[in-house]
Amino acid sequence: MPLLLLNTPAIELWPARLCRAKANTEARAIAAATTVLRRKHDGRWLAAAGRRGIRPLLPGLVREPGLEAAIAALDLLDARDPAALAAGELPGDAVLADNAALGLPADYAATSGLPFHAEPRVLHFAGRDRWRRPLWLLAPAARAWRGMREAAMGEGIVLEAISGYRSHAHQRGIVVRKLARGLALEAVLRVNAAPGHSEHHSGRALDLGTPGEPAAEEGFAATPAFDWLQRRAGEFGFALSYPRDNPHGIVFEPWHWCWHPPAAPTPTRLWGTGALEAR
Repeated sequence: MPLLLLNTPAIELWPARLCRAKANTEARAIAAATTVLRRKHDGRWLAAAGRRGIRPLLPGLVREPGLEAAIAALDLLDARDPAALAAGELPGDAVLADNAALGLPADYAATSGLPFHAEPRVLHFAGRDRWRRPLWLLAPAARAWRGMREAAMGEGIVLEAISGYRSHAHQRGIVVRKLARGLALEAVLRVNAAPGHSEHHSGRALDLGTPGEPAAEEGFAATPAFDWLQRRAGEFGFALSYPRDNPHGIVFEPWHWCWHPPAAPTPTRLWGTGALEAR
């Protein structure tokens, strides 16, 4: 079975082999586990699950919000049933309500042109980013990323992933921290999409870089890597989301690329034969 991240509204389930412990007690528990429960809003490891059951890594596990849904997902993972792990999306009602409390206008999606992106229930391991952190994407986006990276390497271009999937809770944390520093919401939204409206939530978006260049800075546009992406990324289904003067009001982000599924062929009737041909 491929390495999967199982997603629930408040807790993620990670393969233990990809988890980095920060303390010796955590390390021992994770080393003996198959799956680790990770709190989404702050990234803390909550519990290590394995053949001997679930071992709490933080006190008060039984009172942790969302634990019941995470345990149900753990049962599906233990069953190793591909049908039970079928792709789908999590409900987004909570983040929309929270955005209203932050002061986000009700017509934000319409005025910004940034649609709501639900979080996938299942994400696939797509390698590691610049800092050796696990990179999570939808399965077809992960395949496209690997193919694109290898093609670039064949032409002497090194592409690095800076980040992939991000949860609604992670995006909210970015916005809240900037508001706490005194930035106006309008200023924050010129740089960061509102929680729920970032393409990173979809599991299809990547922030890209190249060795020797700072992450997520406009200078990336002057690199051979960006030139290569402009010429070749479309062959792999990736498109630049926020070019200069984009209609969303987002600053130019030469590093942000999103994978789009190929369009379905249009059925065309072959008159006189009664058959359909896809084009």
